[in-house]
Amino acid sequence: MSEPPHYCEGEAVVETGGGFFRPASRPARDFGVLLARTLAAAGTDGPVQVLDGMAGCGIRALRYGLEGGATAVWANDADPDRLPLLERNLARLPAAVERQLSTATAQQLLAGCLVEGRRFELVDLDAFGCPAALVPLALEAVAFGGVLYLASTDGRSATGHDRRAAVRRFGAAARAHPASWEIALRLQLGLQARTAWAMGRGLTPLLSFSEGRAFRTAIRLERHPARGEEGQLGLVAHCHGCGDQQVQSLLRLGRWRPCGCSGAPSGDGPALAVSGPIWIGPLQDPATLMAMLQLAEGGGAHLERPGRRLLERLRHDPAATPRCWPVDVIARHLGQGPPPLAQLVAALTAEGFATAASGVTAGQLRSEAPWPLILATTRGLVATTAAR
Repeated sequence: MSEPPHYCEGEAVVETGGGFFRPASRPARDFGVLLARTLAAAGTDGPVQVLDGMAGCGIRALRYGLEGGATAVWANDADPDRLPLLERNLARLPAAVERQLSTATAQQLLAGCLVEGRRFELVDLDAFGCPAALVPLALEAVAFGGVLYLASTDGRSATGHDRRAAVRRFGAAARAHPASWEIALRLQLGLQARTAWAMGRGLTPLLSFSEGRAFRTAIRLERHPARGEEGQLGLVAHCHGCGDQQVQSLLRLGRWRPCGCSGAPSGDGPALAVSGPIWIGPLQDPATLMAMLQLAEGGGAHLERPGRRLLERLRHDPAATPRCWPVDVIARHLGQGPPPLAQLVAALTAEGFATAASGVTAGQLRSEAPWPLILATTRGLVATTAAR
């Protein structure tokens, strides 16, 4: 009888079995391993216990033990038929790594951890669909200073295509927006922030990214909210007429200012599309991303070239403001060709406004500059380029 096919990734060799598995999701798994490594590197010989709540074939749990510096790994999958596969794959863990396997639902797993008072330095929930119902229990399972690495494949409600579902799942409005992937990430972070605050805790976003299929956030759970942290929850408004965007914190909520549309001051312009409450603060922690890159350079944890490029992009764009436009949308508003993004970033930065190329979505401008100035600067750059 021939052996079942094996899949190799990093230090792991696994049977993938007949269930759902995406080799293309490797960057997300690489990032999880590097997040675990940052926790191991920051500790003083303390434990790094990992809970993989939706383990599938167990490749993430195995890599946490082989590459992530985990001292203990608990791999759980709700499908009891996958337990023999998990057992075979996780038998490759070093003997020094404590292991535990289970086949509970995610709710049962996390509720059991709460009852037993168990907390983990890293909780990885690679959810299918929207994991909003799991967030309260998931945060209870994270140790202070630990990381919740959460995924969602619910793109319709989070990107404004199912507004009723967004209200039900996130307690927020999600409207069509030119930077829809980012709005989805900020909705997810906003939900986690409100949940953490209700528990008297705080959070720090470490890593937020998407390839359009899954929306992934990693946050560090803090014992208390940081000063002013509540000011990072707010609303984002976008005008589909003139393209302007506005941001308001819930702590300083007031009237939206008139946008650039004709008739808008009198109330006759297009209505603003408002999303929120969402997280309006930074999406990335550059220090953490730099530490991840350095650990990958040092060996022991594998990071392929696409993941390395993505981490570098995210590190250079902490995403401190949600105001973000695709360059082709800017071009459409001007009725001309798209601007050179790098030159546009440099020009607006020289004007004194925080500006960057979006790390979340390629080909997008992030800036705190006024919209009329963005348009005027773009027009000048395109005219200068055409004249050469």
